[in-house]
Formats: sequence, structure tokens, C-alpha cells
Amino acid sequence: MRRWVGVVAGCALVASFAAHASGQSAPSGSDAAWLQRVRAAASARGFQGGAQSILVVERASGVELFAKNAERALAPASTQKVLTALAALEAFGAGYQFVTEVFAPAPPGADGVVASLAIRGADPAMTGEQWWRLAHDLRALGVAEVAGGIALDDSLLDAERWHPSWQPVSARAYHAPIGAMSANYGAFRVVVSPGASVGAAARVLVDPPLAYFPLTSTVRTGRPGGGASITVGRAQDAAGAAERVSVGGSIALGADRVEIWRSVIDPTAYAAAVLGEQLAAAGIRVRGAIARGNVPADAHPLYEFKGLPLRTTADLLLKYSNNFIAEALLKQLGHLDTGEPGSWKNGAAALRARLAALGLPLAGCAIVDGSGLSRDDRVSARLLVGALRSADRSFAVGPDLLAGLPIAAEDGTLRTRAEGARGLVRAKTGTLDGVTALAGWARTLRGREVVFAVISNGHRHGDVEAIAAIDAFATALVQDENPPD
Repeated sequence: MRRWVGVVAGCALVASFAAHASGQSAPSGSDAAWLQRVRAAASARGFQGGAQSILVVERASGVELFAKNAERALAPASTQKVLTALAALEAFGAGYQFVTEVFAPAPPGADGVVASLAIRGADPAMTGEQWWRLAHDLRALGVAEVAGGIALDDSLLDAERWHPSWQPVSARAYHAPIGAMSANYGAFRVVVSPGASVGAAARVLVDPPLAYFPLTSTVRTGRPGGGASITVGRAQDAAGAAERVSVGGSIALGADRVEIWRSVIDPTAYAAAVLGEQLAAAGIRVRGAIARGNVPADAHPLYEFKGLPLRTTADLLLKYSNNFIAEALLKQLGHLDTGEPGSWKNGAAALRARLAALGLPLAGCAIVDGSGLSRDDRVSARLLVGALRSADRSFAVGPDLLAGLPIAAEDGTLRTRAEGARGLVRAKTGTLDGVTALAGWARTLRGREVVFAVISNGHRHGDVEAIAAIDAFATALVQDENPPD
């Protein structure tokens, strides 16, 4: 059931092209035509029947150019990630690197043997490549064998994997479980290709190819032109040491391969499997188990693996709308502020406190998670624009946040959208069932730059039309008259 709050009949349109205190002249003809186009775009059919919150301001001066219920707090979907990225960059710094700490009872002996290892997780951007690098760094330190096993300590963040308000949680990759110890953002992919003839078994593989993912496939090759209908399920075995992947359906002979992404159930067990593979690739033998455990009190630091700079992680968060990174960063903010294991409760409080410290308008807004997956989040266009302008004024934060935003019709989640604003809009998208949003910067054909946010909830004509309306709004923002030759 859809739940909408703050829906108020009617709207107020505000247009101001002059700083009143300066006595600036009235809008020019081209400005008036621009405003007319923006106003029409804000009233498009795709927005009808729902609630909107829209604000456009001039980038340089902050002068308000257009507003429609700018203070109305609505479900923001993934535009929430603008707030999370801003707070994380402010709190940690753009160059900050999360550290994966490795401990041992003692350094490796001349034979390369250590009695055991313990690894404390922290980095939300640990992919298979990062675990490969860590494993080879350990080999370079002289580790050739771990005699007793490896404990993976994920205690920096709490053990609540999915926010309660996300229910029902699906197996899709955007619902990946959150943990301090992770690999590949808690996701894996299944690749299906047709067999050599009609009726033959299809070729199916799981990536990464781990023993952790035992595969059962009943996919058959169908007649040419029939397309593909693929189902992918996964279930954790009783011991928690594997997640069984079952793939069914059909794929047409001669069809292109199909890629389906899914989330894992246990991020720490998945990280253990990836780490084990990479240690073996580095020539390090592990005789015991690799499993969840705490760093012993008497363990000695052996190595610190520094991950990607936060500016790069923030780019992945914003450009590709990575929910796992957003929630891990939110919980890291909670840990930073309280010293306790990071949780949604202390993380949301930390995020709100940091936004308040920046002087941003939080009245009527609700911060529940970091990604915007929760339908209980409430954010206004004025808050989003305020956050973007706060970043813009910050030498430490602004360049990285701006660089991370998708570019219209060119990359990220805007790669196939807003063709009419190609290269002229950098903005964070947001999409849930019944929710669509966009917030960022736009540069008009005449070179004026604006900061904007538009959120729509509960639109009558469906999400496809609402997304098209938002893309048309972005196009209207950049199309002012009399562009230079």
C-alpha cells in the first residue's frame, strides 16, 4: 500500500529574477519565456494526481527562480543519497580511506607460517579486486600459510542487515544486506546464454565463480525469436557456508546473453568466500576455517589495507546509485559520532545532526536511512537544493560531489535519459514505485547555471510518464532563448 503524507491541495508558484535589495530590473523577454517553459513542464501530465516539491535557484546568487511547494517533504527515493554523500564527505574528508585491519598472534616466521589471522572490516567498497590486492600484500609481507584459520570481525557495524521499513525485502541486488565485512556490495550476477540447439541446456554461470554458490540450472534453449524468461533464486544452506543458486526458464536460440544481478543473504560469509579464493590465488594456504569471529584482545596488528579514497566511493554511490554504499556510510557516521557499532538509529541521527550543523532546512523532514529505499524518508526540494548549494560553497566537498553526479544522456543512472539536456545537467536520480525525483545542477544554453530539485509522489499516470515529465523538466531548465552562435 502506498503511503503519502504532506499532500496539500494547490501550489504556490514563485518566480524571482531579481535580488530585490539591489533593485535589479525585471526579467528580460528570454527569461520570461524560460519561466513559461519551466512552469509548463512542472504542470505536465506525468505529474498530475500526485504531490510535487520543486525548487530552482540561480547557482551564483541563490536567487529563487521557480518554486512549487518547495517546503513540502515527500519520499525522495535515491535523491536521499545526496544528503548521505554530503555528510560523509564533510565528516571524513574526500581523501579518507577506510582501513581493513589484519591481526595475527605474531609476524610470520621464516617459513611464512602464522598461527591465525583476524581481519576487522570497515570498507564498503571492498570488491573482489580489493580482496585480491589485500591477499597479495599479505604474501609480500611473507605470509605463506595460516595454520589455524581466519576470523572475520564485522562488529564495527551492527548485525541488522535490512532496514525494517524496507519490507518486503527482495533478492534483487539493490536489497543487498548491510555489514562491515563485505565483498562486491553484497551482490553477484548470473549470466545465461543459449545452448547450441533448440531444447539444449543453456549455458549458465555465476560470477564470481565461488564454491559458495553451488548452481542448479534447468534453463533450456527455446526457439529463435522467443526472447528469454529467466528466474534466479538463492537459499542459504543450514550451516551458512553456502548460498545455493537455482536458475530456471528459457532463452531463445541465438539470443544475446542475459545478466541477472542478485544480492547475497550473508555479507560476511560471502566476504569469507571471496577472501579464500584470493588467498589461494596469492599462494597462501589456509588450513582452518574462514568465518565470522572477533579480533582477539591480545592480537597484534600485522597490516592495514587502505581502500579507495572516499571521493571515489562517493562517485560510485552517486553515479550508480549504490544502496549498499549509502547504508554502510550512514552506519559509519553513527559509529563515528557515538563510538558504538554503527546502526540505522545512530546513523540517521548523525546524518540529521550534520545537516543541521550546515544550517539546512529540516523542518518537516524525516531521515530514516541513507539510500532512500525507505518510504518513511521525507525530504523537501528546499532541503536538497540547500544541500547542493552547501556542497557548492565547500572547496573540500563541492568538486567531488558535483563530479559524482550522473550526466544527462551520458553516464550513470542518467545515461539513457534527458536527451534534450545532454551534457548540461548533472543530477542525482531517484525512483521507487510511485516516486520519482531529480536533484542537481543545470547549465542553460546561454551559460546561466542553476541548482534544482524536483520530487514527485503518487502521480496518477504511472512512473514511466512521471520519469518522462522529470526529464522534460530538466530539458526545459537548459533551454533558454537566443543561445550563442
